[in-house]
Amino acid sequence: MSNKNIIPIFVPHLGCPHDCVFCNQNKIAGLKDISVENERKTIQEYLSYFKNKNDIQIAFYGGSFTAIDYSLQNTLLKVAYEYIENGSVKSIRLSTRPDSINEKILNNLKKYGVKTIELGVQSLNEEVLISSGRGHNVQCVYDSSKLIKDFGFELGLQQMIGLPRDTEERAIETAKKFVEIGPNIVRIYPTLVVEDTYLEKLYKSGKYKPLTLEEAVDLSAKLLKIYNRNNINVIRIGLQPTEEINYNGSIVAGPFHPAFRQLVENKIIIDKILKTLENKKIRNLEIFSNNKNISTIAGQNKSGSKKLYKDLKLKSLKFVDNKSNDIIFFDRDSLEKINLLDW
Repeated sequence: MSNKNIIPIFVPHLGCPHDCVFCNQNKIAGLKDISVENERKTIQEYLSYFKNKNDIQIAFYGGSFTAIDYSLQNTLLKVAYEYIENGSVKSIRLSTRPDSINEKILNNLKKYGVKTIELGVQSLNEEVLISSGRGHNVQCVYDSSKLIKDFGFELGLQQMIGLPRDTEERAIETAKKFVEIGPNIVRIYPTLVVEDTYLEKLYKSGKYKPLTLEEAVDLSAKLLKIYNRNNINVIRIGLQPTEEINYNGSIVAGPFHPAFRQLVENKIIIDKILKTLENKKIRNLEIFSNNKNISTIAGQNKSGSKKLYKDLKLKSLKFVDNKSNDIIFFDRDSLEKINLLDW
């Protein structure tokens, strides 16, 4: 996950040539427009409450930033660049489409201190891209990614799972191809059915079936392990909850959970614990680690603890915060210690 302090500036739907089947940016971003006044207000507001001011980044999220009108791009970038010049902000990041990248665009972004460019790739399967209405092909992603890296930008790739015509095998293959491209960062988003999208029509007509929460968590866990093994930083898993993207918001169907990443990490670590201890007859178990790991193991509503009790047939389970990144199992019956490494 990222340690940066991010100042989000939403530019919903600006620059997008059309709606992808899953997209209603006004619902997702929760804003209708952008202005210089709102941009300055947002930046000042975030700067006022950041405690750590060493690595602050202004991030343009939402629509395809590099596809919007050039004059508006530069107007927004100039405001952000003022804060780089006065030392308040370290860099700028933005998200855009793979088919909205070229040398002219990248040269312009360089002038304004842009450091990170994230591409909304979603999939590297041609059939999935066509079915999702992306409007570009796989080769475009490779070409844009190479150009971004050649220009010295930090590259981010965004993957969506559960799109029309997508499968677990295709999602895993996309992740492996992402690894070959070599991004600095990745985001994983399970597809949600949002109001007023073409995907909603497909869902209601029975032509599209979203992933269940369990399926999405299981697949995301497999993808996260691929990225972790290849030292690629996954900075987000699941959409950020907002007023619209929430249980009582604009989600019609799909695997939404406000703490989706924790569910994924819990899945990975519980599976690893069970595999590590599968041949051990432990009845009274103590787990030593830091509070973050303990919280991940315990899980939402103690789901992880309950699974350990059930699958290991435990009589007791105790967590002890020892401030360590290690996860150490202590069998109180045999006095054996087991160190779980690299989960």
